[in-house]
Amino acid sequence: MNILVINSGSSSIKYQLFKMPSVKPVCFGLIERIGLPNSGIVHKVYTDGQEKVISLTLDIPNHDVGMHEAAKLLTEPGIGVIQNPDDINVVGHRIVHGGETLTKTTIVTEEVKEEIKKIFALAPLHNPGSYQGIQVAQKLFDKATHICVFDTAFHQTLPEKAFRYAIPQTFYHDHGIRVYGFHGISHKFVTDKALNYLNNPKAKLITIHLGNGCSMAAVNAGRCIDTSMGLTPLEGLIMGTRSGSIDPSVLIYMMTQLGYDIKQVSSILNKESGMFGLTGYSDMRDIKRLIEEGDPNALLAFEMFAYRIKKYIGSYTAALNGLDAIVFTAGIGENDVLIRQMICQEMDVFGIRIDEQKNSLRINDTHEINAGSSPVKILVIPTNEELEIATECMELLNEQKALQFS
Repeated sequence: MNILVINSGSSSIKYQLFKMPSVKPVCFGLIERIGLPNSGIVHKVYTDGQEKVISLTLDIPNHDVGMHEAAKLLTEPGIGVIQNPDDINVVGHRIVHGGETLTKTTIVTEEVKEEIKKIFALAPLHNPGSYQGIQVAQKLFDKATHICVFDTAFHQTLPEKAFRYAIPQTFYHDHGIRVYGFHGISHKFVTDKALNYLNNPKAKLITIHLGNGCSMAAVNAGRCIDTSMGLTPLEGLIMGTRSGSIDPSVLIYMMTQLGYDIKQVSSILNKESGMFGLTGYSDMRDIKRLIEEGDPNALLAFEMFAYRIKKYIGSYTAALNGLDAIVFTAGIGENDVLIRQMICQEMDVFGIRIDEQKNSLRINDTHEINAGSSPVKILVIPTNEELEIATECMELLNEQKALQFS
């Protein structure tokens, strides 16, 4: 089954093609700067263990043009992985926000698209681009079944005591203001991997997704019971450019006393804060270089980043009433030895003890970095959101087939 996974943003499109049930993609593509000068495509094809890379600079004014260029590369003689667009059986779309109505992987219908439009306000940077991606892909791959996979779906198992805010009831009942959580596709992927690795479907886990965006989830027997991001991806951990949780009065002070308007405050909290606000850099590699050069602000930023995560580990261990494993994933979580060490040190009270030698090894699969004496496993698991989307698409279609023949 040919499953094309599309992750469509406001000015970019990522895509991967899987020939399921194989878990290795046959191609990968990234279209950037849509609607801007010097738009470009990087298209990689994997055949017989070899990687071919095609890089193009093109005028890509919109998503429609971008997806047509991708379709050309998918079918181009010599590098094509399909004969024509009709060879695509399924298109899996990553949708960041499903609100309270779109709570599980679902086939795209006009009603589903209308629901996605209704919640544009909850994810203005993400859902409009995803909606555009669906519209374009449905025309281009009109023989395929189109399926939505939602980043918020994994967190729909949160109990009400965890997802409600302590503000007047009307804000929830009339406007849907609550904790939704994000990175759910990644959290689900590494949760399944961890439960399988531990051979314990009832394990209590804390999954820690650390990239430019960062989030955590408390997972009991595969069900998410709490997560760090809230109504939007701004809440929770310190991130590359996002502040994470902050006293709301800071916003009021910035506007009433310092003269900032709401757009400026939003930009500061989302694009100019976090590690960037503390150091001038959002990339952890740059910040580590500053630490090596003796920059005190960079060291403080690292300490603050790790400290916030440690606090969440403590609160989630309490919420779970125990802990079997913590899982590091995503770009920083998988690759940053120092961050993992700083998070796990002085955590003996929770049974978390890291092995520095194991932590320093680079392994491209699930592996333990905990000391032998640690009651809690410390796992590093590479995430694969595109594979999770393809897998969920296949599972949904298999479920539907089973129902037809039952």
